[in-house]
Amino acid sequence: MQIKDIIQEIEQFAPLPYQESYDNCGVQVGNIQQECTGVLLTLDITEEVIEEALSRNCNLVIAHHPLIFSGIKRITGKNMVERCIIQAISHNITLYAAHTNMDNMQAGVNRKIAEKLGLNDCRILRPTNQNLYKLYTYVPYDHADTVRDALFAAGAGQIGHYGECSFNLQGRGTFRGSKDSNPAIGVAGGAREVVDEVKIEVLVPVHLKQAILKALQQSHPYEEVAYELIQLANTNQTIGAGMIGTLAEPADWSTFFHHIKDTMQVGCIRHTGIVKEQIRTVAVCGGSGSFLLPDAMAAGADIFITADYKYHQFFEAEQKIIIADIGHYESEQFTVEIFDAIINKKFPNFAVYLSTTKTNPINYFF
Repeated sequence: MQIKDIIQEIEQFAPLPYQESYDNCGVQVGNIQQECTGVLLTLDITEEVIEEALSRNCNLVIAHHPLIFSGIKRITGKNMVERCIIQAISHNITLYAAHTNMDNMQAGVNRKIAEKLGLNDCRILRPTNQNLYKLYTYVPYDHADTVRDALFAAGAGQIGHYGECSFNLQGRGTFRGSKDSNPAIGVAGGAREVVDEVKIEVLVPVHLKQAILKALQQSHPYEEVAYELIQLANTNQTIGAGMIGTLAEPADWSTFFHHIKDTMQVGCIRHTGIVKEQIRTVAVCGGSGSFLLPDAMAAGADIFITADYKYHQFFEAEQKIIIADIGHYESEQFTVEIFDAIINKKFPNFAVYLSTTKTNPINYFF
């Protein structure tokens, strides 16, 4: 099995087009065509993590946080990033990262936090938009089922929990092929043809756009396939930032704080004033989530659990919601469990290791 086979499974779960514009997900260093000897899963890539990969005979390291965020003009080993690159290349280790694309998945980082905290009825806090397209195509009536089946098989027509969704409108199409054409109906250079056709409309997710267009071209009987692909402003309820859910029963705030500390393995919680004695509706965002506070408040959350809050940002709670900052590493540490589940589902007998190297750069003195 090659490294690219494992990466393919990760990207099928969390496609790269769903990463944020500032991010740098995907292969950071290495040759994905080589045979994989083992996989080490980690939150961060450090020199110690690469040493651990070597000790376990792993030539693939999958991390949540990218090692390389911005351009590097020279690699001299002057800092940790450059030393990691040198170390990985020297030992033929491939480094890979799935960051905000994994954050934005419905079953990704925030769903894992919600599961740990025992939240029910979870939904994405801020769904994204402009990552759906509407495909219109025109097919001879007798070929409509063939084309529809091909589009569905390629991933078109998915709306939430419903698949194979399409709208179909019957009409009449006309065309006249030139002497250089090779028409499926009629003859080259002949008279204008009038054909009973079906206009098929389906939704297309951005990460499957090319595959769906290829399926359309291959299944359509016409030499020149007429279609329109239009980007939609519709929100995509299955892709986006943060998550909100509810506890099975309301909990006293102090009891719930202890639950957060125990479940998320948190040393301390930085928080605003306790303006809700009982906690029922909980919003979460792994990593730096302050940008989602308005969404959490609008959704009626009693508490918003995230990380990396600055002093003045705490005032934005306006005594309407509890902000609980549990730490960046703490909020995302269980992401490796998602990677592990994805790989083991496809390759159950392969060598996959959860790193035991502590990469959290922040320590606490109590």
